Amino acid sequence: MSRRSVSGLVLWSFAWGSAQAAPPSLSASALSSRDLLNRYCVTCHNERQKTAGLALDRIDLTNIPAGAEVWEKVIGKLRSNAMPPSGTPKPSDASRKALVSWLETSIDHAAAGSPRPGRTVIHRLNRAEYGNSVRDLLGLEVDAATMLPPDDSGYGFDNIADVLSVSPMLTERYLSAARKISRAAVGDTTIRPVTESYAPDKLFKQDDRAGEDLPFGSRAGMAVHLYFPVDGDYFVKIFLQRTNVGLIRGPASPQELQIRLNGELVKQSKVGPLPATRKAGSQARRIDTPLEEMDGLEARFSARAGPGVLAVTFAKDAHLPEGMLRPVYSITSYEFSGDVAVLPGISNIEIRGPYDVRGPGNSPSRQRIFSCHPASVPEEEPCARRILSALERHAYRRPVTDADLQPVLSFYRTGRSKGSFDSGIEMALQRILVSPDFLFRTERDPVAGTPAVPYKVTDIELASRLSFFLWSSIPDDELLDAAVHGTLRQPGVLDRQVRRMLSDIRSRAFVVNFTGQWLYVRNVPLVLPDPYAFPDFDDNLRQAFSRELELFLDSQFRQDHSAVDLLTADYTYVNAALARHYGIPNVYGSHFRRLQLTDDKRRGLLGKAGILMVTSYANRTSPVKRGKWLLENIIGAPPPPPPPNVPALKENAAGEQLHSVRERMEEHRANPACAGCHKAMDPLGFALESFDAIGAWRTTSEGGTPIDASGELIDGTKVNGPASLRQALLSRPEGFVRTVTDKLLTYALGRGTEYYDAPAVRQIVRNSAGNDYRWSSIILGIVKSAPFQMRM
Repeated sequence: MSRRSVSGLVLWSFAWGSAQAAPPSLSASALSSRDLLNRYCVTCHNERQKTAGLALDRIDLTNIPAGAEVWEKVIGKLRSNAMPPSGTPKPSDASRKALVSWLETSIDHAAAGSPRPGRTVIHRLNRAEYGNSVRDLLGLEVDAATMLPPDDSGYGFDNIADVLSVSPMLTERYLSAARKISRAAVGDTTIRPVTESYAPDKLFKQDDRAGEDLPFGSRAGMAVHLYFPVDGDYFVKIFLQRTNVGLIRGPASPQELQIRLNGELVKQSKVGPLPATRKAGSQARRIDTPLEEMDGLEARFSARAGPGVLAVTFAKDAHLPEGMLRPVYSITSYEFSGDVAVLPGISNIEIRGPYDVRGPGNSPSRQRIFSCHPASVPEEEPCARRILSALERHAYRRPVTDADLQPVLSFYRTGRSKGSFDSGIEMALQRILVSPDFLFRTERDPVAGTPAVPYKVTDIELASRLSFFLWSSIPDDELLDAAVHGTLRQPGVLDRQVRRMLSDIRSRAFVVNFTGQWLYVRNVPLVLPDPYAFPDFDDNLRQAFSRELELFLDSQFRQDHSAVDLLTADYTYVNAALARHYGIPNVYGSHFRRLQLTDDKRRGLLGKAGILMVTSYANRTSPVKRGKWLLENIIGAPPPPPPPNVPALKENAAGEQLHSVRERMEEHRANPACAGCHKAMDPLGFALESFDAIGAWRTTSEGGTPIDASGELIDGTKVNGPASLRQALLSRPEGFVRTVTDKLLTYALGRGTEYYDAPAVRQIVRNSAGNDYRWSSIILGIVKSAPFQMRM
C-alpha cells in the first residue's frame, strides 16, 4: 500500500458502518494510519504539546485494543468531523472514514472475544421507581414526589447508581412514607381526618374544558385523582377566583357548578347572580361583598376505599361571552382587575376526611394484600405467613426464605398484640417497605468467582434489570417465574418477555423517564417565559407543549417506529390552543388529536415547541443552548465546558437600538476563548432561529431585522432553517442512532457508558440497521448485550 495516500484503506472488506469483520493486516494498516496521523493530528497532539491531554506521535498502532481508551476519543472526534479543527488541513472523507472503520473493527473484534461489561454499585431505587414499585406491589397509586426528595442526576439521568446516595434525612422520609403507605393500603379505620388542598396553576386560563377527566360541555374547574383510605364520608370545599383585593367577580346570570365523583354527579348548584353588586358601567358589575361571605361552596359525599376522581367544574353556557382576561403580570396570575364582568373560575378546592368511617372497604390494595382472611385466632399466623411471603417475594424481587420471613413476622406479632390482625399486617408491611432488600437493587458476586473476570448475572438479577429498564418498577409474576425457573435466557423467551413488557401500559414509565430526561421534556413545566416578551403565553399552552411531546413520543415507541423517525415524523398531536400557536387552522376544543403536518416546519423533534422553549432563555432564543442540546443529545458530540470568566452575551439595553441575537453573538465570538466551541454550536442553533423562545414561527428578530437562519456546520455542510438542518442530521442516520443507543444504554445500566462499552453500542446499531433501526430492535439489542447481561 502506498505511503503517499491512505485512500487505499477504503479497499478493505469492511466499510463505514458495515458489519463487523476480522481485522486486516496490522502492518499495512498501521503504516497507512501513521501516515495520516502524522499529517493531520500529531502537529497538536504530541508528547510536547499534549493538546487536550492527547499524544498520538508515539502511540502503538500494532495493538489498537490495548489503547482503546485513547482510540475511542479519536473515533468520536473523527466521526463528528470535530477534528482536525476548522481552518486546518483535513484528510479526505474516504480516508477519515476508512481510518475510523479500521480502529473500530480492531477494537470490536477484540471485545467480541473478551468483553468488558463494567460494573454498577448497589443501586437505590429512585423516586419514580419507588412510587411505581409501591403501585405494582400493593395496587396503590402514591405521589412519591410529596413523600421523598428529588434525586440527584448523573450523565443526564436520575437512575445512576453512583449518585443515588442515602442520607439521614432520606431515611426519615422512607420511614414516614412507609407508615403512610401501609395505613392507606391496609385501610386503617383509626385514621384521623386530614385536609388536602389542590389548585390549578395561576396562569391557567379557565375559559374552556380544563382536562380530559372533566365532562364535555364543561368549563373551568379541575379534576383531582384521590385515594380514599377507608369507606366513609368526605367533604369538598370550593373557593372561587378573586381579585387581588379579595373580591369575587362574575356575570349577572347564574352559573351552574357541578361536583362529580368518578363521573357521577354529587352536587349541582347555582353560582350567581352574585349579591351586593353595584352598576359600574354598561358592561361591568362590581362585587363589594367580602370574599368570605361569598366563597366556600361545600358538599359532603360518601366514598368507598380506593382510587377516585373528584371533578369540580362549571357547565358551559354558550350564551355568555367567555370574558376571561389577560393576566395582570405584575402578580403573574389570572387575577381580575377593573370593572369587567367575567366568568367565575376555581381558585382552589379543599378535601377533608374521612368522617363516619364505616370500615376498611374492599380497595384494590386490600384485594392485593389479603390473599386469605382468618376466621379464628389459630388461623391468623398461618394466614399472615402466606400474605407476608407473597409480599416479600414481590418486594424483594426473588424467592424468600424463612430467614427473610422471621423479622417481618416479628413486626406482625408486635402489631397484632396492640390491635387486630389487620394492624399486624400493617406493621409488617411497614417493615417490608423500609427493608434494604426493597429499597436497593443488589447484585452479588459469585462465591467462587475470580476478581475482574466477567460473569453473567443470574436470571433473577436479569429480571430486575429488565423490569427497572422498561417499567421503572419491580418484575411481575410472569417475568419473575421465568427467572426462578431458569428459562429467561432460553431461545425466544427473552424476546417474548421484552415485547410483552413493551406492549404493557407500565412501559409508559420508560417513555416518560427516558425521553423526559434525555430530551429535557421534564423541564417544560419548569420554564417561565418572560410575560412582557410573551404576553399570550399561559399554563394552558405549557400543558399543551407537554402533552404534545408525551403523545408524540409514546406513539413512536408503541408503534415501533424507526428511531430516525424522531427527526422526520410528519405528524403531531394538537388541541385548539397549540394549533393556534402553530398557525394551524380549523382545530377546535381542548382535546388532542393526531394531525398530519402539511409542511416541514414542525416535523420531528426540531419543530416541537416544548423542546424549543426549554432550549431558550426566558426572554429570547439561545442558539448556544439549542446548539449544545443538539450536540449532546442528537449528534453525540458534547462540547467541552466553557472556560472560566467568559462574559455573558450582551443584552439589549432599554432605550437603545435593538440588536438580534445573531448580531450580538458576532461580538461574543470575537473572544478567541469562545470562538472554538461556538463554531460547532452556533450554526446548529441559528438554523432554528425562525422559532422564537416559545416555539412560535417568526420572520423577524427582536430588532425587527429579517431572521437569518443560515450557517455552515463544522463539516462544511451549509444549512438554512430547520428543514436543511434536519436533512444534514439525516445524512448519517447511523450517527443519530448511535447517540440514541448510547443514551439508552446509560439509562438501562444505571451508569455512565465508558470507552469499553463502545463496541456493544456499535454492535447494537449494526444489528438494528437491518430492521430500519426500530425501537424494538435497539431495545432487544441492549437487553442481549454483554453490558446488560454481564458484570465484572
